[in-house]
Amino acid sequence: MKQIALSLCVSCIAFSAAQADVTVMSWGGAYGFAQNEAHLKPFTAKTGIRTVMVDTDNAAAPIKAQVDAGNVTVDVASMELADAIRLCDEGLLETIDPAILPDSNDGIPAVDDFFSGGLTDCAVGTDLWANIIAYDASRFGDAWPSKAADFFDLERFPGKRGLKKSPKAVLELALMADGVPAAEVYGLLRTPEGRARAFAKLDAIKPQIVWWEAGAQPPQLLADGEVVMTTAYNGRIFNARVDEGKPFEIIWDGQISELNTYVIPKGAPNLEEAFEFLKFATSTDGLAAQAKYISYGPARKSSNAVEIIYKDGVTVMGPNLPTAPENMVNALETSLDFWVDHDTELNEQFNAWLATN
Repeated sequence: MKQIALSLCVSCIAFSAAQADVTVMSWGGAYGFAQNEAHLKPFTAKTGIRTVMVDTDNAAAPIKAQVDAGNVTVDVASMELADAIRLCDEGLLETIDPAILPDSNDGIPAVDDFFSGGLTDCAVGTDLWANIIAYDASRFGDAWPSKAADFFDLERFPGKRGLKKSPKAVLELALMADGVPAAEVYGLLRTPEGRARAFAKLDAIKPQIVWWEAGAQPPQLLADGEVVMTTAYNGRIFNARVDEGKPFEIIWDGQISELNTYVIPKGAPNLEEAFEFLKFATSTDGLAAQAKYISYGPARKSSNAVEIIYKDGVTVMGPNLPTAPENMVNALETSLDFWVDHDTELNEQFNAWLATN
C-alpha cells in the first residue's frame, strides 16, 4: 500500500508541475497583445506549460506589494528598466545569470548580443520604446506640427494637449522643446535652475493640459477629439494608425527612449517555469516576433537584423521603430541613474506643481 501511495503521490506531483501556470504581468492594450501573441502563446505551444497574462498600468508597485507581503502570484513581469534596477536594489527580484540565456541564431553569446543596458543583475531587455508626440492630422490644415517645440506653441497650433501625469519624460520634453540639447538635459535637471525652467515651460500650457496615466489613453484622447496633440508611447499610435486607420502622425523630434524588460519577482510561485519562459521570450526569434505586433525595437542586435514584417503582412517595421536612424536625429535616452537618484524628490515637486493654480 505504501508503494502504491508513493507512486500516486509522485504522479500527482508530476501532474501538478505539468499544470503549472506561468503568470505574466504586462501593460495591457497593444503592448500586452504583442507579448501575448509573440511570447505567451508560442511558449505554451512549444512547452505545454500554460500561461496567463494579467494587465497593469505599471508592474513596479504591485510586484513590490506582493513581495513585501510574502504573497507573490506573478512569475514574470514586464517592467521599465529604471524600475527593474530599483526593485533589484531593494532585493525584490530574482537575479538572472546571463549565461542561461540562449545565444543568437548565429551563435553570438547573449552578453554580446543585447544593446547597452539590456542585461542587468535582475532584468533582461525586451524592447526599446519611445515617448513621442502624436497629433491628429485631420485637426490641422496644411501646416502640421513637426518639432517638439510645436507641442508648446498654442498660437500656431491651438487646442488641448495630452501629457502623462508624471515628471518622467515630461520634464525632459519641456527642456528639449525650450531648446536644450539632448546631451545637456539631465545635467540641467540636476539643478534648481534647470527644474525651474522645465516647470516654467509647462506653465505656459498648463490650462490646456489633459492628463493621462495609462498607455491606452492618448490614442483615445485623440480619437475622441479631447486633445489635438499628446505625448504617447509610439507603439500605441502606430497600432491606432495601422490597425484602426486613425489619422494620427508621430513627431519623432525630441523622442525619449527607454528599455523595457522582463523580470522575475522574488518568491515567484513557478520559478523554474518562469526562467524557461524568460529564455524563450528573449531569444533572437522571440524578440523579433514581438516587433511583428508592435513598433518597438528589439533589445537584441540579432533580432533587429531580421527583416520584420508587421502582422498585416505588408508593413515593414524598420522605419516605424524608434531605432530607425531618421527617427534618432534629436532623441534622448532616458537616464536611469538620474531617475533612480531623483525619482522621489521630482515626484514630490511635480505633485506640488500640479496642486497649484
